Amino acid sequence: MDEMEFWELVDASREAAEGDPEEQADVLVERLLQLDPESVVDFARHFESRFNRSYRWDLWGAAWVLLDGASDDVFDSFRCWLIGQGRHVFEGALHDPDSLADLLEEFDEEIDGDGEELGYAADEAYEQLTGTETPDLGIPPAPAEPEGTPFDLENESVLAERYPGLWDRFRA
Repeated sequence: MDEMEFWELVDASREAAEGDPEEQADVLVERLLQLDPESVVDFARHFESRFNRSYRWDLWGAAWVLLDGASDDVFDSFRCWLIGQGRHVFEGALHDPDSLADLLEEFDEEIDGDGEELGYAADEAYEQLTGTETPDLGIPPAPAEPEGTPFDLENESVLAERYPGLWDRFRA
């Protein structure tokens, strides 16, 4: 599975689920079950590498603004959700996290921002296909600390300054 096929599966599952992240995870598992186990492992590699790439302080700040706070676990779920939004939103957020203010049409913090189940979709499909756990993906592990320079996520004036678009749209 190449990168284009990965994003096509992500986009198709999001569209079929009408943007609901939990439903998207279910649809994604169904679609992955139509593939061979090695393709499911390839999907898992693509997902995990993007999950690791998004472990950054600047994205954590954006998640903090959108969700009005984000613990470690919440940030992990946010990163899964961000991947689930598709290539355009994901890459745009990596380039400039504040651009999420323009990239997201709607954001309901009750449903959006939590894509934890998306992070397990490939594992679930692989287990259903083979009866075994997903093998080691052979990619470097996530860094111990987020990439970039840490800053005080609980300081509202820092957040408002760093993320003016997100702050104005979702917190002002």
